[in-house]
Amino acid sequence: MTLIFSPQIVEENFPAAIEKVNQLITQKGGVISEVNQWGRRKLAYPVRHFMEGNYVLTRFKFEPKLIAELESNLRISDEILRYLVVKSED
Repeated sequence: MTLIFSPQIVEENFPAAIEKVNQLITQKGGVISEVNQWGRRKLAYPVRHFMEGNYVLTRFKFEPKLIAELESNLRISDEILRYLVVKSED
């Protein structure tokens, strides 16, 4: 899953924002194998009036039937500008 967090998140609060997403996954029985912070990058087009975002790649194992619930929680978050969940062929 790739997440783009709002650039308005203060640097000190960024790990807590990532942890919130990780808790959504682990509370539903998911297992996180990797969290990779790519840092702040320029967006190709404005998203919610922002031209930058903080990128995070998270690899995890999760029940496919629970993905819709995870996505609805990500969608309502003000801290997350965009997300993309992709099934890996591992």
